Amino acid sequence: MLAIAFEFPAGRYHATPWGRHVNEADVGWPPDPWRIARALLATWRRKATPDEVPRETLARLIETLSGELPGYALPPAVHAHTRHYMPTREGRAEKTTLVFDAFARFGADTRLVAVWNSLRLDGDEERALDLLLARLSYLGRAESWVEARRLPQWNDPLDTCPAGDGVETAASDSHDLVTLLVPRSPAEYAALRARTLADAKQRRAGKKEMDAIVATLPIDWLASLEVESGALRAAGWSAPPAARAVLYTRPTSALQPAAVPRVRTRRSHTRVRVARYAVYGKPLCRVEDAVRFGERMRRAIMGRCRTILGPESLPEVFSTHGPSGHAHAFYLPEAHEGARPGLAGRVHHAIVFAKAGFDRNAVAVLEGLRRVADADGRAWQVILEAVGDLPAFASPLLRHAQEWRSVTPYLHPWHRKPRFDAPDQIRRELRERGLPDPTAVEPVAEIAVGGRMLRPIHFHRFRSKPGLTQPDRQGSFWTLRFAEPVPGPLALGFACHFGLGLFAPLE
Repeated sequence: MLAIAFEFPAGRYHATPWGRHVNEADVGWPPDPWRIARALLATWRRKATPDEVPRETLARLIETLSGELPGYALPPAVHAHTRHYMPTREGRAEKTTLVFDAFARFGADTRLVAVWNSLRLDGDEERALDLLLARLSYLGRAESWVEARRLPQWNDPLDTCPAGDGVETAASDSHDLVTLLVPRSPAEYAALRARTLADAKQRRAGKKEMDAIVATLPIDWLASLEVESGALRAAGWSAPPAARAVLYTRPTSALQPAAVPRVRTRRSHTRVRVARYAVYGKPLCRVEDAVRFGERMRRAIMGRCRTILGPESLPEVFSTHGPSGHAHAFYLPEAHEGARPGLAGRVHHAIVFAKAGFDRNAVAVLEGLRRVADADGRAWQVILEAVGDLPAFASPLLRHAQEWRSVTPYLHPWHRKPRFDAPDQIRRELRERGLPDPTAVEPVAEIAVGGRMLRPIHFHRFRSKPGLTQPDRQGSFWTLRFAEPVPGPLALGFACHFGLGLFAPLE
């Protein structure tokens, strides 16, 4: 038996069923096994490494999950929606388009459970599933924040199950029939692919049509689960070819208001310290311009503060004039070697970290951030992946490690004096942060970024704010070793709140 619990901290589940337009305001409830499989695959692609979960293990895990139809235990929920008018422009004319956002609404302290009664996973599959569930941040659309985990057992009844052979009698006054998508088995998919390509050749499909079909039917079964919905619709598919439709019986009260008792939404009284964003744009910012990106990130967040909270209510944690001891926000770019093929050395994630923590108003600002623009008019889209505390994140910058190496130049914040050079200043900063004294502080001449060897002079090393005292204008790279693992993020020196002086763990 396998049981997976899904909890939605925001109390919302956003997902449009396949084949339905968003403005039909329908909700795909419960989550399709197809959607769960794709969420695990996407989490592996973005938040795990092949060493942690080999591709063969992932394929075996998803194939095993797809081999049995799960049942569901649904929390009491209601079908809700918001509506807004999207501004659009046609030539010089401006108009608005009504857009619906439908979702299932339920108490934040409730959970949905998916159960595979006869399923057995081997040790590698269990470890892979536990790792991916721990790093899963949303299910459905990105607004559907989720916390998922495998349950040791489940003995309660299930209210949503496959309809079985008696489909014509499955629906009743107490249950409706709903269609859920389930991944096809590799053998079933291979047969469908061969049959589809043969049919296209037999009717002599044109090159453009044939290319579209082939692009949406990759040979590799696991790759077929990753084909984007837009590409499938463009190729004329009415449903994903790697999925099959299965009828389920769902209680008629599953999304009815009467089914939901009055519940008190659970709110955390502890402040979160980290927000992590995925960054998209062409081109992405180079790591050499990390300080420029960090400054623009802060400027965008301060703009959101003024919009959401008003100019007189700016949170001190963002303003850099509040909590002392470096407790206010750091704006740190992530650009790790080999993070995306062909884009190594580019900023693909951004972290906002504050030792003092973010209160409810600050979290609202972080949730509202969508765009970061630079002084030259370029803009990057930022998508919030998660807000939480350090243990909830898989970012390398937030790990515990004994050995750290520079990824951006360290600029010593005080003027040099006898017996107070850069290594001495690094040790002093670490003591002031409450971190242990390193056993070694070793200089590094160059660092490897995307197959290139870079020196500090290759990086932009200056703040855009005029009038700042900058004792070090050249910068240097260092390797720090500690007797015990220390937590990240680790950023030291001048402009460390904006991406300079950033260190990453050595693997």
